[in-house]
Amino acid sequence: MPVQSKATSVTDYLKELTPERRKTVTAIRKLIKQSLPPGFEEGMQYGMIGYFVPHRLYPNGYHCNPEEPLPYICLASQKNHCSLYLYAQYSCTDENSWFHQAWKATGKKMNMGKSCVRFKKTEDLPLSVIAEAVERLSVEQYIEIYESAIKPKPATQRTTGKRSTASKKTKATSQRKNGRSATKTAESRKKKKKIARKPDNNSG
Repeated sequence: MPVQSKATSVTDYLKELTPERRKTVTAIRKLIKQSLPPGFEEGMQYGMIGYFVPHRLYPNGYHCNPEEPLPYICLASQKNHCSLYLYAQYSCTDENSWFHQAWKATGKKMNMGKSCVRFKKTEDLPLSVIAEAVERLSVEQYIEIYESAIKPKPATQRTTGKRSTASKKTKATSQRKNGRSATKTAESRKKKKKIARKPDNNSG
């Protein structure tokens, strides 16, 4: 099955899977639905089973595509594994740190990118940690995290590096100019001394 299914409902999506994959995805789906805070909804999103903030609660939608509701979690069956996308862990450093520490404490091996947890069977996952990750944030808390993550950085922060570079160039130029000026001044002083020491042929 391709990474992005064309299924228009979760039921149809599950029907596309092999019996073994269907069993795994269904188990994780059940865990998510049991842990999901009020307000989040389930549906198909980006060819995967999605859990998101509906437009009625967050009309702005997802900034990359406002027609899409704000994604919170996605669950998918890939070619060689299953994937669980945790957008809060991607958007928030604190959530990400908590998640990694909680997972590590279970002793289970982690296979995770920036937001994608890869697994082949439910036994690969620390289910209690996954459940807590799902239920940790209310809709309001997640929206706050999301808006903070996409908020444009102040112009001063974006240009700090450029200003620093420009400042270094200006300083270097100033130093070169000062060096040339000092050299010219020294040469001028030498000439004046020579003139002062030169005997006056008209004297005597």
